[in-house]
Amino acid sequence: MTFTLQDLAAISGGELRGGDPSQKINGAASLSEAVPGEVTFYGDPRYLARLRKTRASAIFVPLDFSEQTAAAQIRVANPSKAFEQVVLKLAPKPVQFARGIHPTAVVNPSAKIGRGISIQPHAVIEAKVAIGDNTVIGAGSYVGHETVIGPSCLIYPNVIIRERTRIGARVIVHGGAVIGADGFGFEFVEGKHKKIPQIGIVQIDDDVEIGANTTIDRARFGRTWIQEGAKIDNLVQIAHNVIVGKNSIIAAQTGISGSTRIGENVKMAGQVGVIGHLTIEDDTVIAAQSGISKDLPGGAWFGSPAVPLAEAKRQIAWIHRLGKLFDRIKAIEKKLGL
Repeated sequence: MTFTLQDLAAISGGELRGGDPSQKINGAASLSEAVPGEVTFYGDPRYLARLRKTRASAIFVPLDFSEQTAAAQIRVANPSKAFEQVVLKLAPKPVQFARGIHPTAVVNPSAKIGRGISIQPHAVIEAKVAIGDNTVIGAGSYVGHETVIGPSCLIYPNVIIRERTRIGARVIVHGGAVIGADGFGFEFVEGKHKKIPQIGIVQIDDDVEIGANTTIDRARFGRTWIQEGAKIDNLVQIAHNVIVGKNSIIAAQTGISGSTRIGENVKMAGQVGVIGHLTIEDDTVIAAQSGISKDLPGGAWFGSPAVPLAEAKRQIAWIHRLGKLFDRIKAIEKKLGL
């Protein structure tokens, strides 16, 4: 599919500046990768150097953009969103999964299967499972006994959902995720580690997305609870009885220990580590590779152990100045004959 520059301006509701309105655009790419005939976008001053070097034929830019560019400009309120609209129109149509139950799938007769569902090859649906309308269960996935999955969910291939899990509507679970494995609970008895029964469940509310190879453990008792709208990246570990609040975001390789409560609209960057039984309040932001060892009352945090971001920046600056400080001390000692 191709568009003219005028088409792009009309699609995005933007204003075309420069260029031939009839010029054809047949692709979309980032500032660094775009070539002639493609459109890109710019919305962050950090990427101004890349903007000046881009070979794109057209650029979505903010309404107040003042730079001159060789490429045609399409001025819009939100360049990223306008670019996304074009990418979706240029992209291939989404994959459509065949409706119905594949002959190689194993579905227990007691399972309740909704209308318009798709159960792909070699999936296993155990006894007393309920699956809502228009949900897709990917190839090789396993849905354990008495699990409930709501409507319009997308469970990608090779996902394991253990028994009695509760999943809401429009949930996306990417390949390799394991939902409802036993929590990591043991007692040291008579010189041996004895397993503590993990008899709780995992509850995942509406509009949650869970990344590839992420693991969410079942509760020791009660529930591990991922609340509405939370987005969890790949390779995240969420332990037993953790609560993740509404619309929180957790990036890759983060680990959250048992019984920790994450508030609403919390943002955790990659490789954050959280010890157990903590409370992280609403709207907290935690920078990458931070170690959380105490309750956090909100605000931005960084470091291990984490401290308020402003304090962390000062500490880093002090460390970087230590070499010069030592040199000054040596020079003073030399003058004093010490």
